[in-house]
Amino acid sequence: MTRSITTWIIAVVLIALFSVTAMTSCTRIDAGHEGILVKLYGTDKGVQDVNLVTGRVWFNPFTEEVFQFPTFVQTVDYPAFTVNAKDGSVFTVDPTISFRVTPGESPRIFSKYRKDIELITKTTLFNYARDAFRIQFNQYSTDSIISNRQSFEDKVQIALDNALRKEGFELEQMTSGLQYPEVIVQAVNLKNKAVQQAMQVENELKVAEAQARKKIVEAEAEARANELRQRTLTPLLIQQQFIEKWDGKTPLYGNSPTFFKNVQ
Repeated sequence: MTRSITTWIIAVVLIALFSVTAMTSCTRIDAGHEGILVKLYGTDKGVQDVNLVTGRVWFNPFTEEVFQFPTFVQTVDYPAFTVNAKDGSVFTVDPTISFRVTPGESPRIFSKYRKDIELITKTTLFNYARDAFRIQFNQYSTDSIISNRQSFEDKVQIALDNALRKEGFELEQMTSGLQYPEVIVQAVNLKNKAVQQAMQVENELKVAEAQARKKIVEAEAEARANELRQRTLTPLLIQQQFIEKWDGKTPLYGNSPTFFKNVQ
């Protein structure tokens, strides 16, 4: 009886141990991720030359471990940092990048860095981004950066993309968040203010000139009208206008009534 109980206990323990082992030796690779199988012991102690696709994966939990690397596009907003231009001006950069792991490159990335993707993003990729800006800034003067900002940012993005591709990543998009030195910002504001004031003065001069021309035209028109009236205002015309407006009474000019007054 004792032997039978002992056998049952051993069987139950083995079954429980087998169940726990079975549960821990199987994992599911989520969609949008790439799984890699890592040997914890042995001479390799690294990543097998196999990429585990999405789905369920069986492994030995005592000697192996499965890691998941996301292959979807991730966006990270890095903290701002300062960089010197070629002529010594200090610019502030607040970059944001969108990237993803190149399909099939997860084993190589893990084998090189031995870190998860989050830690690699915060350290390694940030260093690459900062170096890309630093190298390009050292090739541009302040005036060149301001007048060729789009070209400058395109070169930074190309340099960063090339660097990340060598490490198994693909750069999807980059925003520099470039901020000019305060002295330059003030100079630009003063220049814009001067231009606006000059435009305002020019507009006021145009209005004044237009008003002056209007008055001249009006004066010329009035003078011409007076001249025409003087030319057409003859004695006969005056007498005709008098007759048209006469009320039938004989007007008195001097000491005796006179019908018409000499206007010459």
